Amino acid sequence: MLQKYKTVKKVLSVGMIAVLSLSLLAACGKKEEATTPESTDTSAVVATYDGGTITANEFDMEQRVMKFLYPEYAQMMDMDDFKDYLVRQEIAYKYLSENASDEAKTEGSKVATEQFDKMKAQVPEEQWPEMLKAQNLTDDNIKDYMTRIMTVIKDKETGVTEDDMKAEFDKNKEQYTTASVRHVLINFTDPKTQKERKKEDALKIAKEVKAKLDGGADFAEVAKEYSEDPGSADKGGLYENAAVAQWVEAFKQAAITLPLNKISDPVETEYGYHVMKVEARTDAYDKMTAEQKDSIKSSIAAAKIDTFMTGGELDKLVKEVNLPKTDKAEEGSTEGTEGTGTDTQTGTEGESKTDDTKGTDTKTDAGTTDKDATTSEGTDSSSK
Repeated sequence: MLQKYKTVKKVLSVGMIAVLSLSLLAACGKKEEATTPESTDTSAVVATYDGGTITANEFDMEQRVMKFLYPEYAQMMDMDDFKDYLVRQEIAYKYLSENASDEAKTEGSKVATEQFDKMKAQVPEEQWPEMLKAQNLTDDNIKDYMTRIMTVIKDKETGVTEDDMKAEFDKNKEQYTTASVRHVLINFTDPKTQKERKKEDALKIAKEVKAKLDGGADFAEVAKEYSEDPGSADKGGLYENAAVAQWVEAFKQAAITLPLNKISDPVETEYGYHVMKVEARTDAYDKMTAEQKDSIKSSIAAAKIDTFMTGGELDKLVKEVNLPKTDKAEEGSTEGTEGTGTDTQTGTEGESKTDDTKGTDTKTDAGTTDKDATTSEGTDSSSK
């Protein structure tokens, strides 16, 4: 059952805290009627595993926290197989956190508190209580969940060596490469008339742009005048310290291979022609920042969690799952998705929010985001 829900990867994503605020602003809704578990929980046991149980109240809390942090999954909460996935996920993290080292528990609690404070600070002060009230939650409910996740991650990071991190970097180099790129986009659709523009006409304009830049014109000024990428034109065409893996293939390869500060020939993507200049690039392990190296370590920890979830250990741990069946028929299809939620590979959303998105930045611009790539969620928050 766990194999079905790659689309839920943010639930277990190592860098989830860095992107939670993107979901939080959509989290307000009808208040849940469920009751917060009392200190003495007498609710029915819905799952049993080697060394513990999950009660109905505990699982209800898990679902409400999930709805709070990931409202896009709320409609799936009535699906029996999705609930089965969630309770097994809860078992995995509860078991792993309970058996984590004391050092991991201390560090996990510290990091969770820091990330919680950052997350809360990104939400308007008056909105936060209403968001909690909508799911009948408290700050402590959210922090407890985050502490459990971060404790497991910190525990799985134990023993990760510098050689392990270098090997991970070499294996997934594009995932960790970041670049500061200026570009001018000439769309295949005229943004003023919304009429299709012939390729030869777009290319003619792009060559005009290149000629001006080759002649010494200021790139930022040219981008403001010509670029049809709303996400970067006003910033002089600049995407700074961005993860290259999120970009469509031709744009990505140019960002990886162009000599620094060289004006490119027009680069064609499905959106139009781009005239590019790479101003900086981090594509070697020894150039990585401490934060970026931490993200690599977390990726390795995620792989270990994934192995636990899918390699048979969890199946051996779970003794019984006895969730009440819902009367509501399952809607939608999740077939064809695979994974457990620990995959932080860019190119996530999987789940990616990049479907039909146009642009280099998955939130704003138009022209270079890979529709088939998942966004790196938190594996390198410095690259956003």
